[in-house]
Amino acid sequence: MEIYFSPELIKQEAQILNIIDQDSKPVGYMSFLFDDKKLYIHGHLEEKGVSEDFKDLVKPYIKGLINLKPDCEVYSYLSIGGEKLELESSDNQKQ
Repeated sequence: MEIYFSPELIKQEAQILNIIDQDSKPVGYMSFLFDDKKLYIHGHLEEKGVSEDFKDLVKPYIKGLINLKPDCEVYSYLSIGGEKLELESSDNQKQ
């Protein structure tokens, strides 16, 4: 199943993105909040079967946000079907 981001709210300090499938059905969400030197990320995906697609969608997006503020600390909690999703952590990322 293909999944995509669909923006709901994009402001300088916050973003809310729906995650939709190829039929435009909502299957999850991501939210980002910037606060000075911190970036908070929270997301949930309903379908366990698309965990690799979810990782492939989320990782470059988070890396792009970190590039905007390279000195920020990243705090994240992502889950798929109620189970925590582990992404590789970098030196400035806490999960």
